[in-house]
Amino acid sequence: MVSSMVSIPGYDITKEIYNGSRTLVYRGYRETDSLPVVIKLLKNSYPSFSELLQFRNQYTIAKNLNSSAIVQTYSLEAYQNGYALVMEDFGGISLKDYFASYQTLDIGSLQEFLQIAIALCDALNILIHHRIIHKDIKPANILINPETKEVKLIDFSIASLLPRETQILMSPNVLEGTLGYLSPEQTGQSDRDQLAELNLLAGQKAKLSTAYTNAIEYICCGIQLLRTDSWQQQYSLTLALYEEAASAAYLMGQFDQVEEFVEQVQQHAKVLKDRVKSIEIQIQSYLAQSRFDDSIRTAIAPKLSNCYAVKPPFL
Repeated sequence: MVSSMVSIPGYDITKEIYNGSRTLVYRGYRETDSLPVVIKLLKNSYPSFSELLQFRNQYTIAKNLNSSAIVQTYSLEAYQNGYALVMEDFGGISLKDYFASYQTLDIGSLQEFLQIAIALCDALNILIHHRIIHKDIKPANILINPETKEVKLIDFSIASLLPRETQILMSPNVLEGTLGYLSPEQTGQSDRDQLAELNLLAGQKAKLSTAYTNAIEYICCGIQLLRTDSWQQQYSLTLALYEEAASAAYLMGQFDQVEEFVEQVQQHAKVLKDRVKSIEIQIQSYLAQSRFDDSIRTAIAPKLSNCYAVKPPFL
């Protein structure tokens, strides 16, 4: 687990403000300009692939929402085996804690109630304009500054970007978010396949333009949109997304992520030829790290040595 006495390069941490089952949140300052910030970390010292993808998802979706009704995200930075999400600090606390601490559960005045309600409507209007389903709007994910009464929405970790909705009944077992706060859209299966394909195409185009950061963000958004059984129901799309993700990660020098993406392909590929492209990317990654023994062992693995489109020089 991450220590409560956390040290993050470039930031002066002053206080832990949230300690949950999966994440930790700290308040502090950016050292370069003394800007007040809130930093969110994964609690798991060795997060799973899905945890990392979900964590990146909230940054990818929220970073373009330039609205006073949404907590602004400043950066997503590598931290230990995961990420640190750096956000604005406007002195807010959760609406849940505000009601509890300030004993305003009965709403002291109609004016205060309307101010909060209008602010939330403004936030929802921004999400609708950007075709975003938050999936977990609840008092714990709504912040309010006790002094100024400024209200902002947070936490886009399970949010989705959707162009349109097709209402097909889903099993309650696969719904995301908090059951008591589900939006109507979440009870229907959305047309995620098309959007995942669009993200794949956008990622491929960005990669060809050497915009590797944008490429990995598009592709990871596409992966996030896949269903839990995508390797069975959307095999070709899922394979293409993970292959492109491994390639983009390699081009960015994110070698740990290369291994994670390649591992997904190796676990789920149906036939040998579907494994080859990702293995070639893995070999290139090892060579870039001067891990020559690993590259050779990978290249001469049983049943692989005769399958390369371009043979490694040592074969």
